[in-house]
Amino acid sequence: MTATKKALLMLDYQVALCEEGPHLRMPPLAAQIAERGVLDTAGKVLAAAREAGIFVAHVRLAFDPSYRLRTNRLPRFDPYERDRAMLADSPEAQIVKALAPADGEPVIDKGCVDPFVGTALREVLAAEGITEVVLGGVATNLVVESAARHASDSGLQVTVVEDMCASFRPDFHAFSVDNMLPLFGSVTGSAELTF
Repeated sequence: MTATKKALLMLDYQVALCEEGPHLRMPPLAAQIAERGVLDTAGKVLAAAREAGIFVAHVRLAFDPSYRLRTNRLPRFDPYERDRAMLADSPEAQIVKALAPADGEPVIDKGCVDPFVGTALREVLAAEGITEVVLGGVATNLVVESAARHASDSGLQVTVVEDMCASFRPDFHAFSVDNMLPLFGSVTGSAELTF
């Protein structure tokens, strides 16, 4: 049996989703992130992963100017294209400064909810020899759940760090953590997490 090799996936910690200010697109989500102290917790876990030499990848929702790489074509994604929102080089699409990628940490742009669809994420993890992914991100019931489902179906072990996550409403987060995420991996708190 080969040893487990972990990667920390930082999912959608972006200005438009996480920070109060002129670029905020999701006020209810940002409010829950602030109330739960998610960015502070994520920063501590990120620092611990870097200290342990764990592979870290950042994933973000970011579009090319044509919006043709947008793989999700549902109407709820239409406002991004209509408003010319979340363009890859825009301030709103950037990862929050507190969790900014370090040199050598890849940033993977996606055009949908699932970080594996239409991206090289699975291939990158395979090339690094990764067998387990540790997930944190926003929103819990969207990108985190999608990542957990896809990763587990792809043969990876999954650990979700519950206090690195938040959703638009506390009950959405709780339902995902209590009922859905345990179907695809283990759920833990940052205090219990070891790298």
